[in-house]
Amino acid sequence: MAQYGTKHGHARGKLQAMFVNPDVEVAGVFEPDAQQRQKLQANGGTFADVHWFADAAEMLDDETIVAIASEGNNVESLDQTEQIVNAGKHVWYDKPAGENWQQWQRVINTAQEKSLLVQMGYMLRYHSAFKQVAEWVKSGFLGDVFSVRAHMSTNISHEARTRISEHIGGIFFDLGGHVLDQVLWLLGRPEKVTSFLRNDADSVEPFKDNTLTVYEFGKAMAFISISALEPRPVARRFEVYGTKGSAIIIEPFEPGLKVRLCLEEAKGGYSQGEQVVEIAGESRQRTYELELDAFLATIAGTQPPDRPISHELLVQETLLRATGVISS
Repeated sequence: MAQYGTKHGHARGKLQAMFVNPDVEVAGVFEPDAQQRQKLQANGGTFADVHWFADAAEMLDDETIVAIASEGNNVESLDQTEQIVNAGKHVWYDKPAGENWQQWQRVINTAQEKSLLVQMGYMLRYHSAFKQVAEWVKSGFLGDVFSVRAHMSTNISHEARTRISEHIGGIFFDLGGHVLDQVLWLLGRPEKVTSFLRNDADSVEPFKDNTLTVYEFGKAMAFISISALEPRPVARRFEVYGTKGSAIIIEPFEPGLKVRLCLEEAKGGYSQGEQVVEIAGESRQRTYELELDAFLATIAGTQPPDRPISHELLVQETLLRATGVISS
């Protein structure tokens, strides 16, 4: 495997996951920004001793490289991912999949024609607490789900706000895919999306730093709130409400050690009413490693993808509906 780009917030962790995986040989990294490359080389750590490709072709034309982690920043990553797919390599692609909906569909179509895997880097898929809640929902354990609420705020620097302001939707574009991935896995495609994307700090207009998006389904609604202004430590919550029970991942949802489960009646080894279910939980770095395990197993043909490609398309389509890039 190789890595294309280093400016994504998950780039260092993804490279580290490749280094510790016994089934991966890291061929090297290509970073198109020479200043960024020099900075990483000087700072030591994960990037210190890696082989740096002189240009993209050196990596893309190497037939011994089977797959590439796409870790450029959000402005450049979709173009880089298209280059990877066109070169005939599987892609471990960090979120989100750009703002060009037509291009993203083209990339997916090319990948399917070439029998390539494109797996998005939504790490919450691999958290035990989120997997447990999804199992309860999909089995009908909580009854008919009528409401999902997610809150995933942060607090970022002026520099980061300036960079992310290039994207319509601001902080929601940057982080929203993580919880949208969960909501849509539970409820499918929303019939209607309504967004409130505000700049309330007046720091970097038009950066949207305070956002709420509402999703309407046939018999359910979902609410996602994301802000860039929240004091640390930030609160991050995920709540699912059904007609027979509710499940709330007690903050912080990373590492997700506890779920408040409330049931209308006793079942499945759980009592009626409220209880706290202990979950093993995972660190952020561990979820990167679990992502990679699944990616490799799918390439090897020992398991199907954890999410079908239709879901990867749905998450990006809904994200772009919420930011107004495509009509809702």
